[in-house]
Amino acid sequence: MSKARASGGALDQVVKLIVGAGQASPSPPEFNARTAHINPGTPLPVRVIVRPDRTFYFDVRTPHTSWLLLNAAEAPEGKKGKRRGARTAGTETVGTVSLKHIYEVAKIKQSEPRLSGLSLESLCRSIIFQAKSMGVAVVA
Repeated sequence: MSKARASGGALDQVVKLIVGAGQASPSPPEFNARTAHINPGTPLPVRVIVRPDRTFYFDVRTPHTSWLLLNAAEAPEGKKGKRRGARTAGTETVGTVSLKHIYEVAKIKQSEPRLSGLSLESLCRSIIFQAKSMGVAVVA
């Protein structure tokens, strides 16, 4: 049991959201200001940490790798306007990306503090394998 729980102190609450860049409701203008440099509508994972005294802060992360890959591959949009990967990844491809696209996605992901310790090469390899599992072909 943690010390905070044992002493009866309240813990921080964490809320995970996916919010479009620049599309938050008008009440927290800080979110829209922090995401102003990103294309509007880009889905961003956000963690909102609410303290017991009702103050909060939030951590904006980079877009999901799958979203970046499918947009780079210009995969066709499915139902509800969302891009989807292949149903059978080994036999079907939904698009192609170059190694330059992989490198740019890796640079975006490396800017995130929790992934900054990984080498660019290992991030690129991970992204290549994720692309293959989604049915996105990687060309040189």
